[in-house]
Formats: sequence, structure tokens, C-alpha cells
Amino acid sequence: MDEKIKTLLSQFELNEPASENIIKKVEELLSINFPQEYYDFLLFSNGGEGAIGQSYLVMWKIEDLIELNEAYGVEEFAPGLLIIGSNGGDTAYCIDMKRTIKPFVQVPFIGMDLSEVQDCSNDFNGFLSFLNQE
Repeated sequence: MDEKIKTLLSQFELNEPASENIIKKVEELLSINFPQEYYDFLLFSNGGEGAIGQSYLVMWKIEDLIELNEAYGVEEFAPGLLIIGSNGGDTAYCIDMKRTIKPFVQVPFIGMDLSEVQDCSNDFNGFLSFLNQE
């Protein structure tokens, strides 16, 4: 795990690490490959929540991703996005799986639509830095 990421997560309540088997199983079920830094994060902490600078972040556990994305109707309202967490309120944090670089983006839960997507960063480290600056 990158030292900068560990520093950004210093106020974050970490979960137990995810197993490589469950990560690979979810990737297979979704027919995707997670960005490497996010994959490494899951091996370090299977989600969690807490402050990132002045922002609040809730990262979902890997085993909850499929069910929660289905519950929010992501495939219907914002196809190609994979919600991985939220700000604990009205903003969903996602990976845009339809783009080659798989950037981290945000979209409102209410009125979720691809036209509402805002880029945060091209990688997980940058995503945490983005939250740290908000």
C-alpha cells in the first residue's frame, strides 16, 4: 500500500482486509478488472469509513458491491458505473468501468444519470487526494 494512501487514510476506520479470492470472484461476476490501487486497497482494508481531510468517505465492502449497485439501479440510471461508496449522504463514489483508464467519479444518488457524472481522479490515490482537498 502506497505511503501517501496510508497517510490520507489516517482518520479512516479500516475494515479487515478482503481476500484475493473474493476480489477475483467479484471481478469475475462483474466481468471487470478493478484498478490496481483500488485492488491493493481492498487487500489492505475491505472498505471502511471516516474522514479524508474535511470530506467523509464510506467505502463499501467488496462482497456488498453487486447487491448495493443493483439496489440503487445503477445499470438502469448510470450504466457502466460501479458505485464503491459514498459520502454518507447524497453523493455516490464510483469507478467508471466503461472508460479505458477506469477513473474514479462522483454522481448524485438522487437523479443519478450519466450526465451528472463528475470526474474525481484517474486513480485511487488521486481520488483520496481529491476528497482531502474538498
